[in-house]
Amino acid sequence: MPAVRIRRRKAVALANAAVLAGLAVPALTPATAGASAPAHEAPAAQARVAAVAAYADYYEGAEGKTGEALKSALNSIISDQTKLSYSSVWDALKETDEDPSNSGNVILLYSGVSRSKSLNGGDVGDWNREHVWAKSHGDFGTSTGPGTDIHHLRPSDVQVNSIRGNKDFDNGGSAVTNGGGSLTDSDSFEPRDAVKGDVARMILYMAVRYEGTDGWPDLEPNNSVSNGSAPYIGKLSVLKEWHEQDPPDSFEQHRNDVIFESYQHNRNPFIDHPEWVESIW
Repeated sequence: MPAVRIRRRKAVALANAAVLAGLAVPALTPATAGASAPAHEAPAAQARVAAVAAYADYYEGAEGKTGEALKSALNSIISDQTKLSYSSVWDALKETDEDPSNSGNVILLYSGVSRSKSLNGGDVGDWNREHVWAKSHGDFGTSTGPGTDIHHLRPSDVQVNSIRGNKDFDNGGSAVTNGGGSLTDSDSFEPRDAVKGDVARMILYMAVRYEGTDGWPDLEPNNSVSNGSAPYIGKLSVLKEWHEQDPPDSFEQHRNDVIFESYQHNRNPFIDHPEWVESIW
């Protein structure tokens, strides 16, 4: 095992011990999983501080950088990852999105429903693999790479996933049936409030990870909701608002940790360092 991976995992262990010793973070329930803690909530803020300390070595190459230099440095850091097959994504999501209150279930992204892990598939009542960065935006499909990157793949109700389709993200629209408060119109989708920031940070992760240098399209956010098959997704201005309104919570941080430790061995930097969104965009 490379020395750098050993140092990172030692740092993780120390940080986790500190969190367990000094914090009393309440367990999430199916109704609240994915909901953001208030900005003033001390445990959530302290947990993020601990996470920053834990991964100081991981982000060493990004220290002191801003703008395009920071984006480039982060791309170099997070591009060092283990890639999954599309079939293995099923098992990964059963761990990354496990309901903290029921280990036999996963939390569905848009609806917030807790559903049995065994109900993965394509029928009504099942959950499937939602590409938050719609795979047609850049036409990368489900091939190993952006199509299987679990930093933006989440469990979603089959019907709700179909309603979202490949729409860009924006505010407004009519209520989505069984969508947990999500809205949609002819050209955009607005997720429920509790995961607006999650969606924004997944989109921005993809924009940093896939820069067109490894055989995949250069994915970028823009301020449009009519992107078609171009490798763009919007609206950036709205995504930034959602990022501010819904900061990372314990569910999202835990998900980032599981992906790093057990699957891809890379991280979403905007969960660990929310301030970097404004620095880059």
